[in-house]
Amino acid sequence: MDLLCAAYSNDDEEEEPKRMKLSDHTPTTSSKSSTLSSLHTQTLVPGSYVSKRQRASMASISAASLTLSSSPSFTLYGSILEADIPHNILALLRSEAKGHKSLNSVSEKLSVSLSGHTRAVNAIHWSSTHAHLLASAGMDNMVCIWNVWSRDKKKACVLNFHNAAVKDVKWSQQGNFLLSCGYDCTSRLIDVEKGMETQVFREDQMVGVIKFHPDNSNLFLSGGSKGHIKLWDIRTGKVVHNYNRNLGSILDVEFTTNRKQFISSSDVSGSNISENSIIVWDVSRQVPLSNQVYVEAYTCPCVRSHPFDPVFVAQSNGNYVAMFSSTPPYRLNKYKRYESHGVSGFHIKCNFSLDGKKLASGSSDGSIYIYDYQSSKVIKKIKAFGQACMDISFHPVMPNVFASCSWDGSVSVFE
Repeated sequence: MDLLCAAYSNDDEEEEPKRMKLSDHTPTTSSKSSTLSSLHTQTLVPGSYVSKRQRASMASISAASLTLSSSPSFTLYGSILEADIPHNILALLRSEAKGHKSLNSVSEKLSVSLSGHTRAVNAIHWSSTHAHLLASAGMDNMVCIWNVWSRDKKKACVLNFHNAAVKDVKWSQQGNFLLSCGYDCTSRLIDVEKGMETQVFREDQMVGVIKFHPDNSNLFLSGGSKGHIKLWDIRTGKVVHNYNRNLGSILDVEFTTNRKQFISSSDVSGSNISENSIIVWDVSRQVPLSNQVYVEAYTCPCVRSHPFDPVFVAQSNGNYVAMFSSTPPYRLNKYKRYESHGVSGFHIKCNFSLDGKKLASGSSDGSIYIYDYQSSKVIKKIKAFGQACMDISFHPVMPNVFASCSWDGSVSVFE
């Protein structure tokens, strides 16, 4: 309880940010942006003629630069570019992306400790298109973007667009766009390259979880405190489908392997706990296909689909991970469960490795437990944090690298 009170307290413990000028941040932009940038950097000769159009362009750029550098919602600490990454790690990221395995050639240690949040970190997510970038969402209302292997400042920038705790964060498959959600009843789409909030999706509930559609990054699911699940279209900013069934707070959502269904986990109590704890939904028809998947008297804070096999797992507050079939009749596997870690009421998550051969879970004791997918036995236990380990995210390119975050506000990358 003391930990929960500390996470929700209003003490302002944030470090004083060092504001950086826009010129220190050089994102890859369109040709139009490049032209404007060149106009901005031109040196005017005294007495030379300056057209009205040129003066207007330069004035607008100067105003934009001033607004960005002084904005309380976006603070630059370093760079999101690859320029500061050691050459052999950068080569590794690129070669792995092409399917090459050369981890033994790296002299720098890939394990990194990242500090910047002042309260608990709820979620982390790697960028699949910019694999050196990691995002983290915290109870301090912040989203941090980490340039993990930068020689200079690993905390590249901080996003303060939310005015309450941030519960989840996801990178879009379309480059430098980041989606986050939180207790301010919004999901927010941020262009990280420009440091701008491009869209706000408002709801009448606190939003606890978001998930992009695997095949269409213009669509995403959101789930919240009133039990409402919505499918949003970013192009219109509107809800495409609503999935309602008088549920409690939505704890997690996950698409199945075939993308035609998704699984929801909700916080329910009383006699209906076995009916609505886990539900499999038809995405297009908005109807539940099964609502008696899990009959144990526990809620499940996390659900994850296997990357290849037609199964999914659910993190149970019974201190184990249960396995289910993701095809009808969506049965619980009574002979296999992953149990050595603890949940203890925390929103602890788990994740499969890229090849699907391992399952990693956080734990209330601050450790990371790595299980063999087939045998369900513990392969490795890593004592990572002093408080609960909340989330695990495998690197999208390097198979033996993963990130984790803790209730104590720290983020770590392990090799």
